[in-house]
Amino acid sequence: MIKSVIIDDEPLARSIVKEYLQEDAEIEVMQECGDGFEGVKAIMQHKPDVVFLDIQMPKITGFEMLELIDFPISVIFTTAYDEYAIKAFEAHAVDYLLKPFSKERFNKALKKWKEQHNTTDTKSNTTSLLEDGQKQPEEQSRVVVKNGSNIKIIPVGDIHYIEAYDDYVKIFTKDGYSLKKKTMNYFEQTFNAQQFVRVHRSYILQIQQITKIETLEKDSHIALLKTGVKIPLSKTGYVKLKAVLGL
Repeated sequence: MIKSVIIDDEPLARSIVKEYLQEDAEIEVMQECGDGFEGVKAIMQHKPDVVFLDIQMPKITGFEMLELIDFPISVIFTTAYDEYAIKAFEAHAVDYLLKPFSKERFNKALKKWKEQHNTTDTKSNTTSLLEDGQKQPEEQSRVVVKNGSNIKIIPVGDIHYIEAYDDYVKIFTKDGYSLKKKTMNYFEQTFNAQQFVRVHRSYILQIQQITKIETLEKDSHIALLKTGVKIPLSKTGYVKLKAVLGL
């Protein structure tokens, strides 16, 4: 039996997907979810083989929801927003259904997924899409993290700095830090370059948090933040930081 989860804030859209799936005896719908918070819990609980996921939803987007899942999953996206990341979908061979979609188009997407089932293609491509795809406006102004079973939305302006941590990053705010499974390159490319600067291989900091730049040795510098934290600056990072600060 193939386990599936449907995540869409529109009841009609969920009912259409469920109706189409009822004709496939191999697939069982484990749960229907109306938002990303509920969707994360359903995926963690049921470990579905395939997820039918809307992109634009209240609370958090479909992309942000996927970032909170600790393991790769196969996704068929359903969206009415064709301006978002369609080229990225095509480049990474992740199928998507543009609303309103016909039963024939739905079956085509399902057939494509089944042909790739039990391979790493659909799962790894979804991971690549999250890293490289076009960002929606809300994704550039906030970061969504999961602390245990709690989901937290962090406004970008609240972030003091980001530190590399193995396959994760630590996102520091006045309340401490949260872990996020993203790369430093992702945040360097996503955040406003006039607000956040990659000052070291392992650090990105918000320039408004800086109180002083200190020289340790001839070519060694640190940035002192308002909280008292000292961030090392690489030679390249020091040059970039001075350029942004106009020094």
